[in-house]
Amino acid sequence: MMIANTCRWCALLLALGVVLTIPTAQSKPPAGKKKAKPAAAEASPAPEATPSLEPKAIDILKAASSRLAAARTIKFNAVHFYESPSRQGHPLAFTTKSEVTLQRPDKLRVIMSADGPASEFYYDGKKMMAYAPAENLVAVADAPPTVDAALEQAYHFAAIYFPFDDWIVADPYKAMSDGMNLAYYIGQSKVVGGTTTDMVAYIDHGVFIQAWIGAEDKLPRLLHAVYLDDPERLRHTLVLSDWQLDAAVPPDTFASAKAASANPMPFAHPHPEDSPGAEPTARGKPPKKQ
Repeated sequence: MMIANTCRWCALLLALGVVLTIPTAQSKPPAGKKKAKPAAAEASPAPEATPSLEPKAIDILKAASSRLAAARTIKFNAVHFYESPSRQGHPLAFTTKSEVTLQRPDKLRVIMSADGPASEFYYDGKKMMAYAPAENLVAVADAPPTVDAALEQAYHFAAIYFPFDDWIVADPYKAMSDGMNLAYYIGQSKVVGGTTTDMVAYIDHGVFIQAWIGAEDKLPRLLHAVYLDDPERLRHTLVLSDWQLDAAVPPDTFASAKAASANPMPFAHPHPEDSPGAEPTARGKPPKKQ
C-alpha cells in the first residue's frame, strides 16, 4: 500500500539527519464510557454471499495497472493528506506534495514539498541521491538497474518510501494483489478529478483502500486508506493529478548538479538499531520484493 501512518516517505530527510518538527503523541486521554448497546433487532435474513475478489473491481484495477505499465514515461503530482496523533491525543492533519517523473525501466525523480523540510530524490539507473536543499545535505548510493529494485533498495537501506510506490512499479496490479484479500465495486463518481471515476474498495496487506479510477482513461485520481490494525484508525488520502503519459522527458531530468555538490551524508537507515527486515515503526508498507 502506498500510504504510510506518518510522514514515512519523508524518511529520506531523516536519512540525511533532518528532523521534522511535527508533534507526536505523548499521552492519550482516557477512553470514555461505552454506550449501552441497543436492543437486538428482529432477526433478518443473512445477506447473500459475495465473492471476496469481485471480478468488476479486479477488472478496473487491472485496467489501471495496464495503462500505467504500458507507458514509457509518466509524470504526475501526488498530494498526500495524512493524520498524525498530537501530544493532546487529537489527530492533526499534515500534507506533502510530490512532483513525480518516471522513465522506464531505470529512471525516477521525486521533488517533494511538505509541512516540513523539502526533499528531492534522483535515480538514473546507476546512482540514487536523496537531497535536502534547505540543509544542503545529500546521500548518494549505488543503485540497481530498475526502478522496482531501486525502490526496494532505498527502503531497506535508508527507509525511503513514497506513498505512490505501488502505482509506479513495473506491474502495479501485482504489487497490490500479492496482499489483496478483498475487492469490490462501489459505483461511479462525477466529482473527483473533474471526470467520471469508478470507485472500488480493496484490502491490501491489512490496509483498507478506497480508490477513484478514471472510467475512461483508467488513471487513479484519489485513494483513501485506513490501517485496519491501527487502533486510532488514522486516515490517509492521496490525490493524484496532472497525469502525462509518454511525454518527452529531457535527459538531464534525473540528475542534479546542485544536489551532487551538496555536503555528503551516509545513505543509511535513520534508525540503525532496527533490522532491515523489521516492520517500520510508522507502519508504512515497504515495496514488495521483486
